[in-house]
Order: sequence, then structure tokens, then C-alpha cells
Amino acid sequence: MSFPSHVRLVEVGPRDGLQNEKQPISVAQKVALINALSASGLSYIEAGSFVSPKWVPQMAGSAEVFQKIQRAEDITYAALTPNMQGFEAAIAAGVKEVAVFGAASESFSQKNINCSISDSLKRFEALLETAQQHGVRVRGYVSCVLGCPYEGEIAPEQVRSVAQALYDMGCYEISLGDTIGVGTPHKAAALFATVGRDIPRSQLAGHFHDTYGQALANIYACLSEGIAVFDSSVAGLGGCPYAKGASGNVATEDVLYMLNGLGIDTGVKLEKIIAAGLNISAVLGRETGSRVARAWHASAH
Repeated sequence: MSFPSHVRLVEVGPRDGLQNEKQPISVAQKVALINALSASGLSYIEAGSFVSPKWVPQMAGSAEVFQKIQRAEDITYAALTPNMQGFEAAIAAGVKEVAVFGAASESFSQKNINCSISDSLKRFEALLETAQQHGVRVRGYVSCVLGCPYEGEIAPEQVRSVAQALYDMGCYEISLGDTIGVGTPHKAAALFATVGRDIPRSQLAGHFHDTYGQALANIYACLSEGIAVFDSSVAGLGGCPYAKGASGNVATEDVLYMLNGLGIDTGVKLEKIIAAGLNISAVLGRETGSRVARAWHASAH
């Protein structure tokens, strides 16, 4: 079985992870986390989200976070911008790359952003055009690709259609997200094979939640399909506010440990990610969600 020789990890902990935490986290604590992640060798960190604090209270202060982090030249610091208002706020804060998201499930789209899939995609057209004018790259997310809390299983062709729409609009990379973590390796690989018929695999990424403990197995299956970009969250932070029982994203530490074991280069230092994860877990007053970090911490003490 052949795997990519290099994998790029997209660290989503400071945004997708923290946005679902109940305990308020200060701007200073977010900045400290992002700076620690910057020192680990990561090349991409999703640092915040420009959404209404009314809907996502934890993302209040994202503009201040972007002003205060110590930016490294070779790291992309991205923000989620679900609409034009958010995009304009991100540009004003000096953000150079943004992300937009669509759902593969009609019910999830209605519950999450109060509109249909097609309406949500239409909203992004002006945003993508404006981004091009500003020289800002846009990454696209598709959620609920392997299952929906309201509709159950989602047809791969439906995912392909939404991913294709985002790609045609100008998203340079499409991240396919198992938002509620119900996917299994065979289905995950089959999904990427379907979507990969039209979109180059070099422009696809995997985003797996670990609700049913399948995330690492799913990533392994997708590696064998030639996928070389994966989203992960330090300390396994996160979940989904619209999907009951959905646990956090797969932990960056656990993905790194597996990739290191496969001899796949990431450029990321495991010890530094573990330290960053333990620190933010202490801030949150709970144990890290990373099994690798827990084992490392136990063996070191």
C-alpha cells in the first residue's frame, strides 16, 4: 500500500475546537494557544471565526486575536467567514485566507445556517469574487459528508455535488467533514473516490470527528486514496453544537503519532503539540482528549 510522502495538517483547534467549549476563553489564552501551535512546525492554523457572537460566543474577539498573535512568515493563519459581513471584518483584521462552509445535508443546512444548500452556496459567490479581487485564498468545507444527525446516511453523489459547486466557485481546497463522526474506513475511502473523480485529490482534505472512535482508521483509509491534507484539533478540542453527542475533532497529537509511525513527513514536532494541548486542557480544567498526550504525560511522570 502506498501513502503520500508528506502530509499537511490543518490545525483547527483554535476555531473549530474552542467554539464549542462551554467555558469562556480569553483573548490572551487564545493567543497563547496559537503562538504555542506556531512554534510546533505547523504550516496552517485556523485562528478564529468572524461570526456573530450571538451565535458563537467563543469566537468573540477574533479580530483582536489576529492583531495580537505572533505571526510567522511561513504559516497561514485562516479564519472562518460564513458571509460577506464576516469576510469584510476578516480583511479589516489582516486575514489573508478564509474558509466558507456548505452542508451535504439539506436538514443540517436549515438548522445550522437557516437556509437551503443552494441558497447557502449562492451567498458565497459574491464572497469568492471579492476574495479574488483582494488576493485572498478561500478554502471550502462540506459538513455531514458521512452522516447527518437529522437525515442519517448521506449519498456520496450529494457530497460530490456540493464539493464541486465550491470548487467551481474558486475554493482552492475542499475539506470533507464527518461532522458527527459516524463514518467508517470503507465508506470514507469510497467517498473520496467519488468526489475525487472530478476534483483533483491534491485539492481535497479530510476532516474527521472521533465520536465513534473511527477517525484515525478513516484517515488511514484516506491516505491510501492519496489524500494528503487532514484537519485536526490539538487535544481533540471541539464537537458540533448542532449534533448532540458529537465529540471533538480527531486529536492532532494522535494523528501525528500515527503519521510518524508510517514514516510520513509533516514537519510538525509532536512534543510541542502535546505541550500546547496539555496547556489548553489545563485552562479548560479538564483532561486532554488526546490518547497519545495522556500516555506521554503518564510515562513522563
